[in-house]
Amino acid sequence: MTAPDSLPTDADALRALLLAERARHGEERERWMAIIAELQRHRFGRRSERLDPEQLALALEDVEQMLAAADAAAEKDDTPPVKPAAARKRQINRGALPLHLPREEIVIDVADKTCACCGGLKHCIGEDVAERLDVIPAQFKVIVTHRPKYACAACAGEVVQAPAPERLMENGIPTEALVAHVLVAKYADHAPLYRQAQIYARQGITLDRSTLADWVGRAAFTLRPVHARLLQRLKQSTKLFADETTAPVLDPGRGRVKKGQLWAYARDERPWAGHAPPGVAYVYAPDRKHARPARHLEGFRGTLQVDGYGAYKDLAEAGDVVLAFCWSHVRRQFYDIQAKTPAPIAAEALVRIAPLYAIEADIRGLSADERRQARQRRSKPLVDALRLWLEAQLAAVSGKSTIAAAIRYALSRWDGLARFLDDGRIDIDSNVVERSIRPIALGRKNHLFAGSDGGGEHWAVIASLIETCKMNSIDPQTYLRDVLAKIVARHPMDRIDELLPFAYVPAADKAAA
Repeated sequence: MTAPDSLPTDADALRALLLAERARHGEERERWMAIIAELQRHRFGRRSERLDPEQLALALEDVEQMLAAADAAAEKDDTPPVKPAAARKRQINRGALPLHLPREEIVIDVADKTCACCGGLKHCIGEDVAERLDVIPAQFKVIVTHRPKYACAACAGEVVQAPAPERLMENGIPTEALVAHVLVAKYADHAPLYRQAQIYARQGITLDRSTLADWVGRAAFTLRPVHARLLQRLKQSTKLFADETTAPVLDPGRGRVKKGQLWAYARDERPWAGHAPPGVAYVYAPDRKHARPARHLEGFRGTLQVDGYGAYKDLAEAGDVVLAFCWSHVRRQFYDIQAKTPAPIAAEALVRIAPLYAIEADIRGLSADERRQARQRRSKPLVDALRLWLEAQLAAVSGKSTIAAAIRYALSRWDGLARFLDDGRIDIDSNVVERSIRPIALGRKNHLFAGSDGGGEHWAVIASLIETCKMNSIDPQTYLRDVLAKIVARHPMDRIDELLPFAYVPAADKAAA
């Protein structure tokens, strides 16, 4: 930046200086956009190999804000801006506002429609129409229910009154819609209950955190049968993903936080054009004992795609489950080495694994048999060559080295890693379930701890339904509102499948049908 006291006083010199400054900003903008494009192109690899999605979003927001501010400054200046060769096109949402939103029509008309030439009345020959998105802040309302009583004027004791409707909580003030709003804010938007209480207070509604916690606990209890049925339906599949992550739980007796465990079991047949809808069920456990997955997956028969955790191996040894391992975890071993100290063997391993992912991108969405045929033709020669190469490298390096450990990690799981070649239903990695785990990890970052093991179980119940809704492009708040209302109205439990997220049909869609 040029110091103010050193600026030239000549108008032409000032203009030249301004143009030069804008050219410099144009180059800076291109550099930022190149960084953004590179980050967006980076598709494969584990999360720690790239910026955390939330951190990346914040960084992109800041960059876009700076670019928008520069654009606004240029628009205020009469001097034409200097555009770089590949100038960024300003992103504006024009004509894309959803049709279902209510419209408020505003007409800005001329005051005088009289023709200045002849004095006649001008007639309308057209109009310009522009739409802008507006917002009405969240509004609370009170539903007042009246139940009149009727009595016979001639007969004593003949009094009738309509029965009171069932409620989620007797004598409670919230509707099912409000409870659903609280659940989604906490478990999907990661807003702790005390922050929600603060938001409500700004609108003059006094709801303390303990009251909201009571609502959440009662809702979680009410939804437990739906969660149990969701897990049961997933276990009827022949192919599942499994993963686990820590769930911080307060341990008041010891004055600290202990590590609970949330296990995730997911189904997603979309990559091979399967017909079963996607879904995920979390199960909370106070520990990470090997017996947990066997207990959770009791009755499951099929292929389980997992990382290298030993508990899954114990499960497979029982004979009902076949393990498929994750190539992303294999790649991770070599990436960690390459990131710390560049090593030719690690770099070569990454280069050899990359084409496998390129093939998977090409065949995503094909039928299971088409995927199997393509893998046999294109991927199998690469996998076979990679195994021979790894065995040769293992013989040439020190057995105590980190590169040897990475190679042994892959070779010791080779049968499970190669299983995707013979079965088109199996994915190359377990990223599906890792993506399902991500909201839990985000909750940890926001210090959303469970207050007890019971709170961890509530988290598993509600998060399962919310994440399954999201996987099926269903609004979780509308779903929870309607499902809670149906359960409160004593929906028949022999028709519980109708309450599952992937069976849910919004009321508006039912009316249209």
